[in-house]
Amino acid sequence: MDAEQSRTPLFDTVLKHAKKRMVSFHTPGHKNGRSIDKRFLKFAGRNIFYMDVTVFSEVDSLHDPTHCIREAQRLAARAYEADRAYFLINGSTVGNQAMILTACNTFDEIILPRNTHKSIIGGIILAGATPRYIQPIIDRNNNIVYNVSPQQVEDAIQRYPKAKAVIITNPTYHGISTNLEGIAEVVHKYDKILLVDEAHGPHFKFSDRLPKSAIDAGADMCVQSTHKILSGMSQGSLLLIKGKRVDAMRVKRVVSVLQTTSPSYIILASIDLARMQMATRGEEILDKLIDMCDAGRRQINRIEHIACLRQEDLLPGFQLDPTKITVMLGQSGLSGYEVSRLFNEKYNLQVDYEDLYNIIAISGVGTSKQDINQLVFALQDICAKYAKRKVIKPLPPLSFATEMVVNPMQALEKGMKRVSINKAVGMISAQILSPYPPGIPVLIPGERITREVCDYLQELVKMGIRVSGQEGHKLQTLKVVKES
Repeated sequence: MDAEQSRTPLFDTVLKHAKKRMVSFHTPGHKNGRSIDKRFLKFAGRNIFYMDVTVFSEVDSLHDPTHCIREAQRLAARAYEADRAYFLINGSTVGNQAMILTACNTFDEIILPRNTHKSIIGGIILAGATPRYIQPIIDRNNNIVYNVSPQQVEDAIQRYPKAKAVIITNPTYHGISTNLEGIAEVVHKYDKILLVDEAHGPHFKFSDRLPKSAIDAGADMCVQSTHKILSGMSQGSLLLIKGKRVDAMRVKRVVSVLQTTSPSYIILASIDLARMQMATRGEEILDKLIDMCDAGRRQINRIEHIACLRQEDLLPGFQLDPTKITVMLGQSGLSGYEVSRLFNEKYNLQVDYEDLYNIIAISGVGTSKQDINQLVFALQDICAKYAKRKVIKPLPPLSFATEMVVNPMQALEKGMKRVSINKAVGMISAQILSPYPPGIPVLIPGERITREVCDYLQELVKMGIRVSGQEGHKLQTLKVVKES
């Protein structure tokens, strides 16, 4: 173990300042918690508010770090074997935007899978770039969207040779990783930049039982959500850079433009601590977590009418993150929405995601054996009491073959209007619409709206599926470009 990794320079500095109990004539206005509502104060305690400070020389500046933040970022880069690391306090959203704004100028083309997080689309809009999509592999039997393969990436680069970069989401929300090393080889063979949204993989670096981390696989930049799996506070993330293909000074400028000038030192300190924890004890912690999840998966797979996604269930060329527990409700007749509601109302459980066919329970370094047992018990009880012994009606197929008329930024610049979904055919979309499942955007700003898309959306409404991005209780209108 690298002895340096036991240090926590940022946390230590903030804690040292908090212990001084100094009189505050700086922001924030709660003044060390003195004005915080008594209900909040009673629950949280006073100490945390002494750590909620503003930027001054003792605690360093996130935008121009010279000591403790700079040192904490250096240690993070070293832990992940990257060249540089930036602490993010706006989550991986700001990291995805920073990667795209670094790699692309206005009208530059960027290649990406269609099943991408909306923050990536946001980054493309901010950069004024033009997206070129790859359709991900879909497992129709299990109703799960996979990733893209190296061959698909190479085919896309040959179709769009002017593309500046490729951005891959790895792992997917279901914890499925692709052959990222193979993709890196392809991308670099054509002298492109590889960006990776590794929001759900901040733990990969620290266990040989997990898929290879993006930096180790050859990514030029990646973003990770320290808060999703590790012990960082919500919104805490890392942006990592390796190699010479990315302009490091441009990255610094872009990150500074995007991040707040009033960062949360509580979030920053938690990133520092989470890095230390993983770098010093990560293998031990993750071994325990993986063993617990594997045991839970085996128990769930003994429950009639449901199944838990396993490595052997995946298509060749893909690897499962065993810390993600995807429960396929199969023949139970229960939708993920119904099971999630029952979890909340009767079992005091909250999962991260549900769709028509699945629920996803995201474990983390704080997950206990008791937590896993409670999840298993709830599924056993629900299947015994509520299973309907029928198959849920499948979603209609959709080709996703939609024409990109203008790039997303141009679509939004033209202004928008609302029209009835029945009258939108032939017009240009001015919004993102993503039904779950399968989580692939059906419409993105700048795309031509087809009859197939409108029929598909109306079928989802009949099935009671809410589409992310819709307005109102039912999807009755679409936002379109005014001139279309």
